[in-house]
Amino acid sequence: MTSTEEPVVIVGAGHGGSSLCAMLRQVGYAGQVTVIGGEPHLPYHRPPLSKKFAGPEVRQLIRPPEFYPDNAIDIRTGVHATVVHRQTREVELDDGIRLPYGHLILATGARPRALPVEGWEADNVLTLRTLDDAHILGRTLTAGARLAVIGGGYVGMEVAAVARTRGVDVTVIEREDRILARVASRDLSHRLTEYHKAHGTTVMVGADVASIDVAGGSARGVRLHDGRVVDCDLVLVGIGAIPDDSLAVAAGISCRNGIIVDRDGRTSDPQIFAIGDVALRPLAGRTALIRLESIPNATDLAKRTTAAIVGNAAPKEEVPWFWSDQFDLKLKIAGLTEPDVEIVVRDGKTPGSFALFHVRPDHTIAAVEAANAPAAFMAGKQLIEQGTTIAIDKLTDPATSLRDVATERPVAV
Repeated sequence: MTSTEEPVVIVGAGHGGSSLCAMLRQVGYAGQVTVIGGEPHLPYHRPPLSKKFAGPEVRQLIRPPEFYPDNAIDIRTGVHATVVHRQTREVELDDGIRLPYGHLILATGARPRALPVEGWEADNVLTLRTLDDAHILGRTLTAGARLAVIGGGYVGMEVAAVARTRGVDVTVIEREDRILARVASRDLSHRLTEYHKAHGTTVMVGADVASIDVAGGSARGVRLHDGRVVDCDLVLVGIGAIPDDSLAVAAGISCRNGIIVDRDGRTSDPQIFAIGDVALRPLAGRTALIRLESIPNATDLAKRTTAAIVGNAAPKEEVPWFWSDQFDLKLKIAGLTEPDVEIVVRDGKTPGSFALFHVRPDHTIAAVEAANAPAAFMAGKQLIEQGTTIAIDKLTDPATSLRDVATERPVAV
């Protein structure tokens, strides 16, 4: 049996796992392909969970149900992989079945970080990671309700925006001195904070949660360490995610806050790969391994893993990018934030649109944060990919095309 005929087992039916099974068939992989999903649903898009979380549009399948049988993909939902038997190359499921594999892909994602305070187990303290979570949130949040969002990351701010449009009273509680402290520039954090406040969201920063006040089994308030209490009817906890690497850890695969992989997604066991949110991966231009939580990251690693399995040349590594919808702002971010950069503002063509370019001392671009400015996002992404040096005076001038901001050498400062 050749490597392109050996059975492939994919544990995880999110964006990474569902993309990889399709890619294998697209490149002509002839072996058995099995996808294991712990949820009872076929693979679905996760961005609508926080960007909509209500109504029929929240359930958006990545591919139609017939795609899997039409492409001879055995997809098993509502079951969990419990043990990886590396010596015999088998995956054991919680229904007792053992599946043999020639290549195993761990696309197990991440799980919400728990809030370790008294009261967090109340019945109306929710997290948002799955379609079922979104359905509960959508049923619960009605006009006039009071929502306390603990955590000012992208998920929390997206939910806050949708809730405000539904007439919900929203308070965001963030421990750091600004929202999006780990993932965005201080300038973008400030702009988004002001935008939310203008739409009626209360944003509390530097606010550390001490406990949750509970009455009759339900949360009634979030108590802060300084004694203040945020009254609420519902609490959403969005304080980050933990990589679901327990299967790999138990199997003796190298892990460190995620499954350590090479550029192709291969783990310390050459027959086992990891992709998506669970993978701790190298990236061009960075010395430290990094774990990214985004659909483009999952898709990028799925492409590279597919190529490695079938023996094709690895595709070009894509610049990391992300997106977020908040009210009528379409945010797109390319690259990764770095210290010691200058934030250069370029105003957009429509009111309220802008792009924040993170310019290194050598006048190359580390990242771009764009709001309602898709052309600036695409240009910035290309400048990052090419490592182009730019002229700051041209970059800040909206009358100068982004095609003309490059310079052959860094501009003296």
